[in-house]
Amino acid sequence: MQVTPDTAGVALARKPTAQADAELRAVADQLEAGFLAEMLKSAGFGQARDSFGGGAGEDQFSSFLIQAQAEKMVAAGGIGLSEAVFEALKGRSDVE
Repeated sequence: MQVTPDTAGVALARKPTAQADAELRAVADQLEAGFLAEMLKSAGFGQARDSFGGGAGEDQFSSFLIQAQAEKMVAAGGIGLSEAVFEALKGRSDVE
């Protein structure tokens, strides 16, 4: 078994700081949006209602609605997870 070094950190180290920071921020935002989407699902968002439900279509597309809501929550400031992940990734990429 051959162990290879982490190439993601090397690739980010070669990019200009502003571009690398923008990519790290985007990754951190995606992670927070995914986390929030799972929390919204666990809280019962997107489940069909007893009356006036959207039928099979609502069941099929509720995950897209939840993901869009989570992304809007992140864009509005989120819960701070994105910032913590960004700082951790930035600190790790600065070590290279």
